[in-house]
Amino acid sequence: MQLISPAGNLDKLKTAFAFGADAVYCGIPDFSLRVRINEFDLASLYEGVKYAHARGKKVYVTLNIFVHERHLVEIEKHLAALKIIGPDALVVSDPGVLQIVKKVWPEVKIHLSTQANCTNSAAARFWFEQGVSRIILAREVTLEEIKQIHVTVPAVELECFVHGAMCMSYSGRCLLSKYFSDRSANLGDCSQPCRWKYQAHSRDAKSCICIKSEKSKGAKTTDANQPEKLFEMDEDEHGSYIMNSKDLCLVEYLRELEDAGIVAGKIEGRAKSAYYVGVVTRVYRQVIEGQRARGKGQKKVEGQKGKNKKYLEELGKCQNRGFTTGFLFGKEMCEQNTDAGHAACAWEFCGVGVGTESHSVPLSATGGKHNRLIPIRVHNQIFVGDEIELVVPRGENVAMTVGKMYDEKGLAITEAHGGQGKIIWLAVDKEVPERTLIRRKL
Repeated sequence: MQLISPAGNLDKLKTAFAFGADAVYCGIPDFSLRVRINEFDLASLYEGVKYAHARGKKVYVTLNIFVHERHLVEIEKHLAALKIIGPDALVVSDPGVLQIVKKVWPEVKIHLSTQANCTNSAAARFWFEQGVSRIILAREVTLEEIKQIHVTVPAVELECFVHGAMCMSYSGRCLLSKYFSDRSANLGDCSQPCRWKYQAHSRDAKSCICIKSEKSKGAKTTDANQPEKLFEMDEDEHGSYIMNSKDLCLVEYLRELEDAGIVAGKIEGRAKSAYYVGVVTRVYRQVIEGQRARGKGQKKVEGQKGKNKKYLEELGKCQNRGFTTGFLFGKEMCEQNTDAGHAACAWEFCGVGVGTESHSVPLSATGGKHNRLIPIRVHNQIFVGDEIELVVPRGENVAMTVGKMYDEKGLAITEAHGGQGKIIWLAVDKEVPERTLIRRKL
């Protein structure tokens, strides 16, 4: 199974590859369903593709907004530029964009975005006949449906999301953001109203939602048009998160997905940190490598349950909303986290190793007790005495307590804070490679 990781900028692209991704997906803000927290432009995209190809990796460029008339001319111009850059495939969702791609760049591989909501073999065959070589299935398909689609249309490659945030709407086709904040999710600018706090008010006035108080835990929320349909809503003094889906996590089911016909697993998170990209990518790489060692079609070995627990614990050290398998096993309804926007996380990303090639050890720091120093770029904050873990691209984490730190002038410091892009030097017990991620226990 190919592992595809998100890349919101050039640094995250390099992090993804360092931690084991076979490919990344990325795009410039105007056309790629990620307007904010997306730092790619054509120049950095070119550099990213060049970097990937030099390492035998692939880059899939997203071109998956639903276009309006004003976008059509710009799409053609953008495609002409992408043709020069040379990514390995384009990810599209709009049939009109598909036709433009075939006209401007007929040789390029076309992957159908999950945004196109492909959920059945008839749709898969249709898209394949239009020139699509790979379909990124909608998150709403079940494992049995994946098997059937693969058997019915074996010539088309099937990809699916295996980890990350899920939309409360149908594969992202949501109008809440546009309605509440005039930011269109279908053009890549979602303000995520499904993650906001909502408070219920009992009233008799006619409205879409009617709240009825209950003595039992939570409240019964009723759609006024379907008064017999009820769903639980918990609320405290802070409000409720009635649309806040848990995050997808299929790390325990990659074998089943591969046996069903999935050739690539994708991690969501182009707007998330390099820490998230690195940690999640490494976990899924370890699982995939374990499967390859056992051979295709082999059943899970004894002791795998313990390994799965270890993997889930590692994934839990990234911000998340709790985990769910989504629709994979045919549940009627995806699980929600109604208590908070995120699950509690006991760890915080605090820095990343930037390598010694471009940073010289401050002379005044070399006379100290620790001669093994690594330069790190601080994110958030870090203090002497903190329990930290060094998350290396390959291998086991290194646990330690922060003993000595030095600023760029070589002066000993007791704390460092992110936000200014400053480099500090951290005394470590073991040499670690560039792009090592540092997290501290809260």
